[in-house]
Amino acid sequence: MGFPSPAADYVARPLDLNDICGVTPGDSVLVTTENGYVLLSKTRKPMQGDTVLIQFCGNSQFARIQGNAFITEDGEAIEGEALDDVVIIGKVTKTILSVLQDDRPVI
Repeated sequence: MGFPSPAADYVARPLDLNDICGVTPGDSVLVTTENGYVLLSKTRKPMQGDTVLIQFCGNSQFARIQGNAFITEDGEAIEGEALDDVVIIGKVTKTILSVLQDDRPVI
């Protein structure tokens, strides 16, 4: 029969993004126009300082939770009575940046 190869101890598994990012059945992967991909969790509760995907005035946008307000990517604050129109779609848990764009600096 022979003996097992000692090289079998050093064989690595192929990379799997589901294992690396910790994707669960309650997560969604969204393609964004600027960043690449976003892993969005609909089951995790957003906390202060987290980035969330919200729906506001018919538009979906990313915003950060700061106190009793949402700060959007362009720096505008959604607060007060305007919060009644905000629907939180999910919490951003991971961002996968695209490396195929030329406008990003490389060190």
